[in-house]
Amino acid sequence: MKTIILAAGYATRLYPLTENTPKQLLNVGGRTIMGRMLDDLDAISDVHENVIVTNHKFVNHFKEWMDNATYCNAIHLLDDGSENENDRMGAVGDLVAAIEAMDIDDDILVVYADSLLDFSFDTFVDFFKEKSASCIMYHPMDDEEELKKYAVVEVNKKGRVKRIEEKPQKPRTNLAVPPFYIYRKEDLPLIREAINNGCNVDSPGNLVEYLYDKTPIYAMEMPGRRFAISDIEEYEQLKKTFPG
Repeated sequence: MKTIILAAGYATRLYPLTENTPKQLLNVGGRTIMGRMLDDLDAISDVHENVIVTNHKFVNHFKEWMDNATYCNAIHLLDDGSENENDRMGAVGDLVAAIEAMDIDDDILVVYADSLLDFSFDTFVDFFKEKSASCIMYHPMDDEEELKKYAVVEVNKKGRVKRIEEKPQKPRTNLAVPPFYIYRKEDLPLIREAINNGCNVDSPGNLVEYLYDKTPIYAMEMPGRRFAISDIEEYEQLKKTFPG
């Protein structure tokens, strides 16, 4: 299994902190957000390679960080060529670019490195192996206005996705989908097909929305908490929550 880490956003709501520093390299408790995620991925035996997709503005920041980082698994850095919010490729575009550039023919774990987690991805990988199908996560969210900012999923009794909708105005359930996905290698051609058929490239939930009725996709309840870093206030609070 290979991991594709999507880190090409500009985090403009965190300005001025992220005006000249990528959000993923902000420091929390003595470690970067990216470093904390890679620490976990490096400990999962099924993961053997990581691909980080960033933008042209911040690619040299990541190169410098990688020069001082030590991990067991190989890390490849890809520049998506964008230089600002207006010309970025979008999450799905970056995912396809990584698959093509690295000639990936393997199961892929796709993650956003934009938040802190209090759980490991190892249980997600085990769930994927149990189901032998592409997988997503979900977590209950009772704030309907906040729910409208997410992909929202319906699942059957066996955990298979019945329906998923990106940023619905009238959510059918309270199950929000965080930006963590595992796609089996047999489904990679469908990802390319989705792009060719006009799938919206900006939000990753759009891809699952295209795929779920074409291939089995199963959903696992997120086994812990995800701490978002959307603004400076949240960042300052997280530095207190994760002091070291």
